Amino acid sequence: MNVRPEISTRLWQMLGVVPGGAFQCRALGCGIGGATWRVQTAAGIWFVKTQADALGMFNAEADGLRALADCHAARVPKVLGTGEEGGEAFLVMEWLLLGRKTQHAAARMGEALARQHQGGGERFGWRRHNLIGATPQFNTPADDWTGFFREYRLGFQLRLAAENGYRGALQDQGTELMERLPAFFAGYTPQPSLLHGDLWSGNWGVLDTGEPVIFDPAVYYGDREADLAMTELFGGFSPEFYSAYDAHWPRDSGHRTRRDLYNLYHVLNHLNLFGTGYLAQAQQLMQRLLAQVR
Repeated sequence: MNVRPEISTRLWQMLGVVPGGAFQCRALGCGIGGATWRVQTAAGIWFVKTQADALGMFNAEADGLRALADCHAARVPKVLGTGEEGGEAFLVMEWLLLGRKTQHAAARMGEALARQHQGGGERFGWRRHNLIGATPQFNTPADDWTGFFREYRLGFQLRLAAENGYRGALQDQGTELMERLPAFFAGYTPQPSLLHGDLWSGNWGVLDTGEPVIFDPAVYYGDREADLAMTELFGGFSPEFYSAYDAHWPRDSGHRTRRDLYNLYHVLNHLNLFGTGYLAQAQQLMQRLLAQVR
């Protein structure tokens, strides 16, 4: 007996399932991005996300996936479409079977990411706001990267943290850090690169052909070092990945200085999403950063 998402017939029409038609549907799990499903029909196999009141989120994800696909760098799941009925939204993508991450695949991923980052834009930001996890990510276009990062990345997360009750030392350190932000960019002028935006090890994979795949993006145009910094936040990227990236587009010699700065954004987001378990890490990052510019 098939289990299927409890939403309207619009999804099944998109998938080409006619009344009484054959299909197989398997629930995969549920998380911040909604419930996930593997659906097999006569037309193919699809990866489906569903969640209540989430059409805006799914439309933003679909937009990001299409933008990444247009780079012709890493493979991206093709988007079949999005929809909503009765308050329940869905996103349909092609199903990609992922295999083992090898050193060769990691090198291909590094080169692909460098090519993606060379797909530059005219300004920082993006044509729409999206989400980082379940948190709003504001992408109002700007010409100045330092100001953009101060207002829409660190500043927003710090304001959200204050609303969530994290005041005191965290806010004091954050205020000082944002005042000293220009010091981290002395002699370095980042260009707008198309970023994945949420590039941890769980958001990339490899096909059995060795071709790298990326998914679950939070795209915007920003400093390419922001993507690379996140690859180091939780690990999962091998030396071959970084060597291949640098061979295609070498990183600036001061990238390690800014790595903690960019990762602070994600640690603060985790603090706001998941609670005090990330408070000490956020404060330690701030202390380390401030020690570099005092």
